[in-house]
Amino acid sequence: MLEVTQIDYIRREVNQKGNNYSSVATRVEVDPRTVRKYANQEEFQVKLPQKRKARVMDPVKPIIDKWIGEDLKKKRKNHRTAKRMYEQLGEFHSFRGSERSVRDYVSKRKKELKDYQEGVALPLESFPGTAQVDFGTASFKYQSKIIDLPYLVVSFPFSNTFYFQVFPSENTECLLEGLQRIFRHIGGVPTTIRFDNLSPAVSKIMGKGARKLTDTFERFVLHYGFRYEFCNPGKGNEKGHVEAMVKYVRNNFLLPECTVANLDHFNKTLWNKAEEDRHRVHYKKQILQSELYKEDQSKWLHLPEKDFECAYYQEMKADKYGIVSLDNKEYSTSPRFAKQRVKTRLTFNTVVVLNEDNEPIVTHSRLYGVKRKSMIWQPYLELLSKRPKAIKYSSLYDQFPYAWSQYLKDCTE
Repeated sequence: MLEVTQIDYIRREVNQKGNNYSSVATRVEVDPRTVRKYANQEEFQVKLPQKRKARVMDPVKPIIDKWIGEDLKKKRKNHRTAKRMYEQLGEFHSFRGSERSVRDYVSKRKKELKDYQEGVALPLESFPGTAQVDFGTASFKYQSKIIDLPYLVVSFPFSNTFYFQVFPSENTECLLEGLQRIFRHIGGVPTTIRFDNLSPAVSKIMGKGARKLTDTFERFVLHYGFRYEFCNPGKGNEKGHVEAMVKYVRNNFLLPECTVANLDHFNKTLWNKAEEDRHRVHYKKQILQSELYKEDQSKWLHLPEKDFECAYYQEMKADKYGIVSLDNKEYSTSPRFAKQRVKTRLTFNTVVVLNEDNEPIVTHSRLYGVKRKSMIWQPYLELLSKRPKAIKYSSLYDQFPYAWSQYLKDCTE
């Protein structure tokens, strides 16, 4: 192709000055046919390079892309190899190309997807399959009293949907129990989850945006395989969707104060409330949120086969009464562990005291609120039988079955 200055010269000499093609061709040192072509050309659009179609590979590329997308939701050990894809293409899709062609395409596509995933993190609202997490607080009626309880909200910015569960605290065990419940209910795991710098998840904020995670949260992330992101300190607006959803949940589902007799039963009613709410048009996209939610679902990672043990183990020394103290609450063990070290297993709703073989000695309901002591009297029966005069004056007396306490009350010395 001639340079722009040469084309401009040809068109001016032929069209404006009336010179013939041959004379202009001699001066420019090109063929007269070339002069005629440029002198009479009507359009000068950029001619894009033609891409040769791969007649054998093109029909199967969407199939391979679909397989790669499915595999990225699973653990690496469950990914198809390029060789296996080649075999399946031949067996189920009558593919007649070479294994090398399939290998090259799979390698290229995986690299493109990897570069894309590493290059796009913000804004999370733009991508299906991502989530944001935060706690809110609301008032509830419990045993004729008004108490404040936290509730965990997991929101999906792409579809503007959410789930929430109410807990007695914002500790690590409640956070992980809530996330696991929601993962199991939705049947998948969001690809990326954005958090505030919650103390149950972050033990220390390091320089240059690094975070030191709590041990239990770190193992939870490894178990479920999602990517985590944290807001900058004091920048809660970086997870603005879930913050707005925390307010939305309180205003639409938790006001006025809900009456709670049993927290587990109450939480089971919340699944339907969240699911019924998504049958409305998205405020920007003008599409039903329930339809957008399906796009979120299509991107989620597969659930692992087993649940994560949302528990924290801690060793401590019992006092002379066999009592251990956790979070300023007291729990009984057994007299034989007085002044000895015992291991405890903490979940969001239980405290289990274990012996040296990790077998349960006694299981307590975990204490929250004003109650400060939990005594289970069965392990103390042998000791009490040796000190009968002390029975009426022990803290265990009120926990005896009615028939026992009446019998002891009527006994003489």
